[in-house]
Amino acid sequence: MQTSELKNLKIAIVGAGYGGAAAAKALSLLGADVDVYEQANQIREVGAGIGLRPATMNRFRQWGIFDAIAKVTSPSEYFEILTATGDPIMKETWPADGEQTHTHLIHRGDFIDALLGVLPEGMVHLGHKLETVQDKGDGSVLTFAGGRTVEADLVVGADGIKSVVRGQLFSDQGPVFSGEHAYRAVISVDATHGMVVDDNLRMYIGRGTKVYLLPLRHRGQVSFDITALCPDSTWNPQVTKDDLLKTVEGFDERLVRITRDLDMDTVNVRAVYDIDPVDTWHSDSVVLVGDAAHSMLHHQGQGANSAIEDAGALADALREAASVKEALALYQATRKPVTDELQRISRQGWSEDEIDEVFPGQKPAATAPKE
Repeated sequence: MQTSELKNLKIAIVGAGYGGAAAAKALSLLGADVDVYEQANQIREVGAGIGLRPATMNRFRQWGIFDAIAKVTSPSEYFEILTATGDPIMKETWPADGEQTHTHLIHRGDFIDALLGVLPEGMVHLGHKLETVQDKGDGSVLTFAGGRTVEADLVVGADGIKSVVRGQLFSDQGPVFSGEHAYRAVISVDATHGMVVDDNLRMYIGRGTKVYLLPLRHRGQVSFDITALCPDSTWNPQVTKDDLLKTVEGFDERLVRITRDLDMDTVNVRAVYDIDPVDTWHSDSVVLVGDAAHSMLHHQGQGANSAIEDAGALADALREAASVKEALALYQATRKPVTDELQRISRQGWSEDEIDEVFPGQKPAATAPKE
């Protein structure tokens, strides 16, 4: 699209998470009029650490925000997968992207703060819970709780795994339970009993459990994550210290000690969900990005990276195509094959049907889904 057309484009982004904030940055650099509408009254990202891959960091370099992100990260050279007792299974360098070879490990809270911090003041509007989206073909109307309406030439649905935009326009299929729970905490390096000595990610695997140690050396901390089989599909399940200790039985005694020392009030507990691939991500004036389009399990560590890549690809498509309609089709054609495969791989080995092959005898009894 011509620069003059892009500057006349009014874009409304629903959701101020990774995908929404990244899309806001990428699309505003085109010169478009961008506003972000977030349902929360305060943006607070809970959980722990993630890894920003080399391709993602290169997007930040392209957008002129590399330093703002990198200064709150720990650059990592490789990752390791080990048995429960620490015997090596594999060790690989991160997939390079050009000259960028490091994956940058970052706390989720620092990441969203850094992303929002590079957006113009007044672009993000808090306290806007989307109720309906009306697609009129050449534009759309958003209606928020309280009655406020917003019209836009392009609506970007970045409203997560329970996306209202996706549910009303593209797919009414809900999230899919993985049969796992994730327990996440941020602890000090000193609390790892000497297990963290560099800036590289390590995952210990065994008996249906995966334990991640993700260094956040710039903070003097470590993201300590346990992913374990559990048939309870409650979104925010209640667990005890004894429950966590059972998941790491037989692991390296230092990992058991870390778990025993956890303050349960600081542990983020979630049932793990993704969504099935969505056939269509866009209409002529509405498009999905990030988890709204392709929420995936965290086993490949690609959820946040995919959202950033979506934002970059959407901006690229708007720049290259002749119209918004053509741009959205180009964006989907570019990104959907990639994320379909990531969704598949992220489920591989961890789905209920496959779990016996990966962890013999560890498949849990299924229970009925609960909200």
